[in-house]
Order: sequence, then C-alpha cells, then structure tokens
Amino acid sequence: MLFKYVSLICAKDANAETADWIVKSFPIAKIVIMCVLALLSVAMIVLIVMQKSNTNGASAITGQSDTFYNRNKSATLQGKIKVLTIICAVCIMVLCIAFFVMTQIYEGTI
Repeated sequence: MLFKYVSLICAKDANAETADWIVKSFPIAKIVIMCVLALLSVAMIVLIVMQKSNTNGASAITGQSDTFYNRNKSATLQGKIKVLTIICAVCIMVLCIAFFVMTQIYEGTI
C-alpha cells in the first residue's frame, strides 16, 4: 500500500514509467548515500575498537556491583562512545533501507 503511494508521487502521470526528476537525481543520491554509508561504517569500526571490554565486575560473594562508577556510566567517555556506536548503527540501518527503496523505485519494480 505504501509503495503504491510512493509510485504515484514519483510518476508524472498514470501512464508514465518514472518521472524525469527520479531518472536524473536518483543516481546522484545513491552515490551520496553509499559514500555516507562508507564513512559511517569506518566510524562505527573505530568506535567499536575504542570501546573497552564489557566485563561485569560482579562480586563473587554477593553478585552485585553497585558502585558510583556503574551508576554514572553514561557520563563517562566510554558511555558516550557506546551511545555514538548505537547512533551510527541506527543511521546505517536507515540509510540501507532508504538505498534499497530508492533502488526499487528507480528500477520500476515498485
């Protein structure tokens, strides 16, 4: 259903295959998306390598590790790196979906 509305927006009229602005702009947009995906991928690799190992540090006797550091982990550099990693992953996912939808529209399979 969503693809039907997208294809109606993209076509000039009901009989047209693909609008001219799609034919001209989609290849450029696809190249831009691929470049951004490559940059985000490199950034995500660097962010993952920068993270420390995720050890629990729980006490053997009590099983708890309630320290000041554990309660305020998000304010540290490691917490910020973890948040940036999640943001990079979400951006990569959204751009991949947008890329494949654009490809399907451009090829006329939608």
